[in-house]
Amino acid sequence: MSEIPTTDLNAFLDVAQSAAREAGELLCKHFGSDLEVDSKLAYDIKLALDRESQELITKRLLAAFPGHALLGEEGVDGDAGSPFQWIVDPIDGTVNFFYGIPHFCVSIALRYQGDTLIGVIYDPNLDEMFVVTKGGMPTCNGKEIRVSERDELSDSIVTVGFSKSKESIDEGFERFKEISHQVRKTRMMGSAALAMAYIACGRLDAYIEEQISTWDIAAGLLLVDAAGGTTHVTPRDDRGEKFSICSSNGKLPLEKYHL
Repeated sequence: MSEIPTTDLNAFLDVAQSAAREAGELLCKHFGSDLEVDSKLAYDIKLALDRESQELITKRLLAAFPGHALLGEEGVDGDAGSPFQWIVDPIDGTVNFFYGIPHFCVSIALRYQGDTLIGVIYDPNLDEMFVVTKGGMPTCNGKEIRVSERDELSDSIVTVGFSKSKESIDEGFERFKEISHQVRKTRMMGSAALAMAYIACGRLDAYIEEQISTWDIAAGLLLVDAAGGTTHVTPRDDRGEKFSICSSNGKLPLEKYHL
């Protein structure tokens, strides 16, 4: 991969932060109101607001960088042949959002020839902006963040995700039961991107899920890595663009959970 100038990274980051903040304002405006539901699936909900948020982000990103591509939870846009690809989750934690639980975020990452250059995760409820550039310092609202130093499972707090198919839920229950007996506490929080942001800043020590999508974790992967953590991601051959994930502070003995 050819080197991207720091000035370009900063320009990408500025636009991504602005788009994430604007999308976050849109979400907060509609939070707690009657919402138009596009579809209700067995273990998920799709909102019209998901599409509206992605359309807003797409418009902002591609207006600034018209030669780029964009892959989001709500579809693709831009120049499909571009080496620059934005990865967008317009509402990570849609079910939380729909039920009035204030734990959701906007996640935006940029890849160049498959290599992630920037990551932005914005929680509009707490007004927390997690950002990172490749080779740079990860921050939350401008303050440097690092993973926790906890290295014993008995001291750790781990979040376990339960995915969107019966098979992965069944697998997740077995893993949840096993790890619950080893750690201080387990949490099920409903946003993969925020789980990884919380690992990066030391609030959580690990996140495990059987089945997750690229847009859920693209920004978080770079954030956790830059903050000193590690993430093991395995493609799910049976699930298309899905992955199993075990992300942590890099200090806990979690090798058996590298799914």
